[in-house]
Amino acid sequence: MSSRNLTTLPVYRKAMDLCFISREIVSYVTNNKDLLYLYKSNSFRDSIADAILTDAILIPQKIALAERSSCDAIRNTTLLHINIMTKNILSYCRGLEKDGVKEREYISLLRDELKKFRKSYNIWKRSL
Repeated sequence: MSSRNLTTLPVYRKAMDLCFISREIVSYVTNNKDLLYLYKSNSFRDSIADAILTDAILIPQKIALAERSSCDAIRNTTLLHINIMTKNILSYCRGLEKDGVKEREYISLLRDELKKFRKSYNIWKRSL
């Protein structure tokens, strides 16, 4: 089990950056400005925004779980979940574009941040 501080891990910092930018973009593109209640909205855009936010928040938690776990099965499952969540966020970006979000440059920023995270994630994954 690793005793490294999570904030010193580049992948964790990138995950937190992804979380921050996701929160900012979601608050901009959604009609419902109360982010805690996006799941209650009937709007397709709000549903996508809620899914982006949920996955972006879960990624740092999964990194912490994998980093602190001594069990290979838990690590592998956690890595699989992170892969799924990053692919989902890319799909949600396409969904926002299909829903007519005019601010595509913000979606591009989210994709760019996701690419940076994936690069850091792949390096970290090999070090486990």
